[in-house]
Amino acid sequence: MISMTGFAWREWTGDDFSFSVEIKGYNSRFLDIYVNTPPFLSHFEPKIRELVSGICGRGKVEVFIRIREINTPLIVSVNSNAANAYRNAINNLAADLGIDETVSLSVLIGMDGVLNIEKKRDDYWNTAEPVIIDTLNIFREERLREGKHTAEDILNFIGKIESALQTITGYVSVLENTIKENIKTRFRELSIGEIDENRILAETAFLLMKHTVSEEISRLSSHIGEFRAEMKKNDRPGKKLDFLCQEINREINTIGSKSTILEVSRAVVEMKESLENIKEQLRNIE
Repeated sequence: MISMTGFAWREWTGDDFSFSVEIKGYNSRFLDIYVNTPPFLSHFEPKIRELVSGICGRGKVEVFIRIREINTPLIVSVNSNAANAYRNAINNLAADLGIDETVSLSVLIGMDGVLNIEKKRDDYWNTAEPVIIDTLNIFREERLREGKHTAEDILNFIGKIESALQTITGYVSVLENTIKENIKTRFRELSIGEIDENRILAETAFLLMKHTVSEEISRLSSHIGEFRAEMKKNDRPGKKLDFLCQEINREINTIGSKSTILEVSRAVVEMKESLENIKEQLRNIE
């Protein structure tokens, strides 16, 4: 079982720049990846998304990449055409105004587009990729660790549901006998002479169909068994377990609506509380 929540952070420091990766995970119905990088690394976003989707099936995943440039080599080029255009325009303006002045080099190089300065960042991805992969591995281990604890909690609550179900199962015969005795008592109060046993049997059968929970117990036991099996065989069982919770909830509600015994009603309440805790935990797993 894998949790959708987690956190990981790594940093690499070299002579020319330092590089850090921070990854956060939250619960979400689908896989939602958010990547935040400096503008000059935005073209790496598809690669980062591919790496994240390789280990995450569901959840909102935020990836923050930060770079601090210390001594990054520069590539400086001069646009001579732009410089000549500026110089000619300024000289013509000075002549028109009758000013005997020529434009200086310091002014020209400050003009837009005369100097083009680029930082040499060709090796950034080669440095960044191993750090990102390392951080993702830490993130995955964190999600697995949290998922293990979540699985233990869920199994604990499933055990409580099973225990309450055993309590209910023990009262099935009590429920049936109570129905029979109630019918006999009613017939004794209303009948004169001998009690019609066939009538009692017919009334008993009708009420047993209305109030017995044997079928619900059988289906609930089956759903719980399937729930445990899904947790054991599937690393990402979230969607299937959500569905099984709905089925389990339906059977619990039916048992509760049919219950005429206080102990059974109490067991139903215990099962509902445990199921709500399970549903809460399932919101955080893939």
